[in-house]
Amino acid sequence: MKRIITLCVILFTGLIGFTQVDTTGKGAPDTIKVGGMIIIRKHDGSNEIIKKKDKDVNIEIPHRHNYDKESNFSTNWGILDLGFSNWTDNSNYTSSQAENFTGPGVNKESMKLRTGPSRNVNIWIFMQKFNLVKHVVNLKYGLGIEMNSYHFDDRRIHFMKNPTFIKLDSNYEVLDKNKLSADYLTVPLMLNFNLTPGRGRGFGFSVGASASLLYSARQKIKNDGDKNKTKDDFSLETWKISYVAELLLGPVKFYGSYATKSMFEKSLDITPYTVGFRFSNW
Repeated sequence: MKRIITLCVILFTGLIGFTQVDTTGKGAPDTIKVGGMIIIRKHDGSNEIIKKKDKDVNIEIPHRHNYDKESNFSTNWGILDLGFSNWTDNSNYTSSQAENFTGPGVNKESMKLRTGPSRNVNIWIFMQKFNLVKHVVNLKYGLGIEMNSYHFDDRRIHFMKNPTFIKLDSNYEVLDKNKLSADYLTVPLMLNFNLTPGRGRGFGFSVGASASLLYSARQKIKNDGDKNKTKDDFSLETWKISYVAELLLGPVKFYGSYATKSMFEKSLDITPYTVGFRFSNW
């Protein structure tokens, strides 16, 4: 009977060793009393059985340490942003430079955007975090594409190319859709503050900047199902530097960006910005 009890204790001890994880580190063994026998489970995982005449003896079971430390690098693949694009227009349309770039009637009112249809979609190939201070302060960076669609409230806006000239086109007045699209290859660099380290979906925020390279621009119009695209850079800046930030509220994540200067090379002072939801693991 004692052998059966001893065997059960050994099996139970082994199960504890495989299932329990102790994050407090390697400490002194515990002691359990069973008849005249003691089982010592050493820190290397081996068992030592000692028989004693004294029935008031102990079985020692060590605490196991979790050796799977959190990595200093954490990578998130395939992040999706869904939000809105818009801009702040501080242009002086009465200046000589603006008059050489825009036609009669083009002003802040006609360049206003439709907020709902003007969308921003970002696809981040990856984002990575590097631990700086106890996984609370991290360096966060990544690589992705940023796609912006600016829908004009005044459908008469017409972008001419070679050279770029913006005019009001009466033929465009009946259009169902009129938008300017600008797409970028973007690299963000942020300082991340994780307020709940160790949790997959915690709370925190990130602030920093991004550098973007314009790789595609076009004006797209649509009328009665017919679509037409005019591809050109339309004197947009090749490089765009933006302030970026994100807010992490458990499973809900927000992002935003605001460019440091006008998106056009000359004449117009129009600064783009975005805001929306981010779908990522952290």
